[in-house]
This record gives sequence, structure tokens and C-alpha cells, in this order.
Amino acid sequence: MNDEDAIQVIPSGGPLGAELRGLDLSQPIPDKAFDAIRAAWRDHQVLLFRGQSLSDPKLIAFSRRFGELDLCPPNDLGRTHIEDMPEIVVISNVEENGRKIGSLGSYESTWHTDMSYRDLPPRASLLHSLEVPVTGGDTQFSNMYLAVERMPAELRRAIEGAVLVHDSTYDSAGSLRKGMQEVTDPSQAPGARHPMIRLHSDTGREALYLGRRRNAYVLGLAVADSERLLDRVWTHATLPEFAWTHSWRVGDLLIWDNRCAMHRRDAFYGASRRIMHRTQVKGESVIAPKGWGESGRAGA
Repeated sequence: MNDEDAIQVIPSGGPLGAELRGLDLSQPIPDKAFDAIRAAWRDHQVLLFRGQSLSDPKLIAFSRRFGELDLCPPNDLGRTHIEDMPEIVVISNVEENGRKIGSLGSYESTWHTDMSYRDLPPRASLLHSLEVPVTGGDTQFSNMYLAVERMPAELRRAIEGAVLVHDSTYDSAGSLRKGMQEVTDPSQAPGARHPMIRLHSDTGREALYLGRRRNAYVLGLAVADSERLLDRVWTHATLPEFAWTHSWRVGDLLIWDNRCAMHRRDAFYGASRRIMHRTQVKGESVIAPKGWGESGRAGA
């Protein structure tokens, strides 16, 4: 266990994703074994580790092997989700003593990239399942490398050099973020500006980078033109041929690459329990392909 030679990489059979076997993440991982994990992550974008019994400190320790961690945003009460562990975000529909213990509830979470509204969005997210419903709550991932590679040439030309405003007012479940005001004009939405096609900082490959659909805006276009273009891009990006679905079991740990994969979550029965603990690895500036200008068009 945790020996480099014992690691098995089992591709999902879909356009991304692989299961890694032969690892107990609660135990020390030698550098060579971790190098194999990183290589598999570069190749498959999403990694699954089944049957992991991880305390929160050990989840944090494993996550830190991928880089410095983000601190979680405060919950509705203005506190971190877990006392003395600000790196942990609780994703849950459970209420205890009349208070939510986590975020996102039991409803659908639409296609998105985690926290892309930041200037330095996280490069990776790790999610560990503690309780899961019998049905529902599956997570889908979509390969944004393929979304670029298989994009119709005319659509690719339409977004060459485009810069997207990533709205920060709403989360992936459509809820208004704490302290934010409702936005009705996407061109006035607050949030980071990122190129619609980015270069992956490790692989050098191009990936479509969309964040989330609501209130997104293509810089420099009339709102109506931006909406029409984004509708076409999102229709392409969310084609089933790019996606793979993960059905959760207790003890699953997933890590995904926010630089080249989007994800969404199915709704589930609200009376059931789902508890997940998440960490996020700090990212870097979103790099545009060579020749893209800051004004929103290539070569500007």
C-alpha cells in the first residue's frame, strides 16, 4: 500500500476521470508515489480514490501535497464551517439544532468551475464523502480540453481573444452570495475577467474556461450579442460527449482540475443526508493563449 509499484490507474472509460487503487491516503505517501498521482491527475483531470477513511487533518495534509490551500469563505453565520480548520468547506443539506451545517443544500448545482470569479481561482478542488443519499447527488465532470479541440471552427473564431466577466453575485446553486446585490444587467456584474480559452499552466494545453453561465458577459459586446454567443458556447461545452458522471459512495475522495474541467451536481431527496468535506488548492493567474489582448480581442 502506497508503494509506487502498487498504484493502479483505472480510466473511467469516459472522456476524463480515472480511479487510483492501491493507496491509503491516511498514511504517508512517498514522493515517488505522489509523483505518480500527479501524473495521473495531469492525464485524466479527475481522480477517484475509493474507500478512504480520512480525518479532517489528514484530508488537509493530503490536499497540501498539491499546493497551498485556500481558506473557506465564512458561512451564513459569519464563521468557518469547522472550528480551527478554516481550510475545510462543508457541502451538505443537513441541519442540526435548526442551523445548516454546510452549503448548497439538496438542489441541483449547475455547470460551473469553482470560484472562477476570483482573480486567482483555485487550481484544484478535493471532495471527501462522509454521508451520501441512496439515490441522487451524482456529480458530472466535463472535459474542457476536448471542448476546445472539437469546437466548430466558426465558433472558435467567434471567441478568439474574447475575455469573459465571471459574475461573483451568485453561487452555482443560483443563490445570492452573502453581502451581494442582485444584478440584472450582465455588463454591470462584478467579478474577475478571464480569457475564454486559457492555457493550462502544467500541460500547456488550451482549455475552454467559462466559470458559470448566469450573468456571464463577453467584454466589449452588446449584452444581446454576448448572450447569443454565450448560449452557443455553453450548448457546445455541455455536450454529453465531453462528460463523465460519478456516483458517490461513502469514503470516496475526488480531486479535479478546475483549470480544464467543469462540474455539476444532480439534485437529491431533501430528507436524505449528504455530507461532504472540501478543500481547495490556491491557483494562479489565468493565462491566455499567445496573441490575446487585454481588451477582449486577439492582438489588441
